[in-house]
Amino acid sequence: MQRYPMTPQGHAALEAELKQLKSVDRPRITASIAEAREHGDLKENAEYHAAREQQGFCEARIRDIEAKLGAAQVIDPTTLPKDGRVVFGVSVIIENMDTEEEKQYKIVGDDEADFKAGKISVNSPIARGLIGKFEGDEVRIETPKGVVEYEIMKVIYD
Repeated sequence: MQRYPMTPQGHAALEAELKQLKSVDRPRITASIAEAREHGDLKENAEYHAAREQQGFCEARIRDIEAKLGAAQVIDPTTLPKDGRVVFGVSVIIENMDTEEEKQYKIVGDDEADFKAGKISVNSPIARGLIGKFEGDEVRIETPKGVVEYEIMKVIYD
C-alpha cells in the first residue's frame, strides 16, 4: 500500500476539505438534483445533467481524500532530531551559487504543494536534490532550466 507523507497541517487541511464536501457540498448538490428533477424531462434538462456531473466530481474527490487520509503518514518535523539534515517537513533556505539569490522552501506532501507560497512537493526535483543533505552542503539540482548549484544555508524544523 502506498503511503502519502504529509505534515500535520496538510492532514488537517484534507480533513477540513473532506468535512466541507460531505456536510456542505454533497447536500447542496443533492438538493440541486432534486430541484432539477422537478423541472420535468431529464433527457433535455441541462440543470440536471450539470448537477449530476458536479455530484460525480464531488464523490470522486471524497473517495480520493478518504484514500489519502487512510494511507497518510503524518510526519511532524518538530519531533525530528535537529541535526541540520534536510528531511520531509522542514523549511530550507538555499542560495543559488551563480546569482547569490536566496530562497526559502518548505518540503511538503503532494497535496500541500504551493510553489507561490514556498511549499514544494517532496517529489519535486528541488526537494529530491535536497533531501538527505546537510546545512552547509553544496548541491547540484537538475531543473527544467538545466543544472543549478545551490548551497544549503539553513534548515528550519518548523
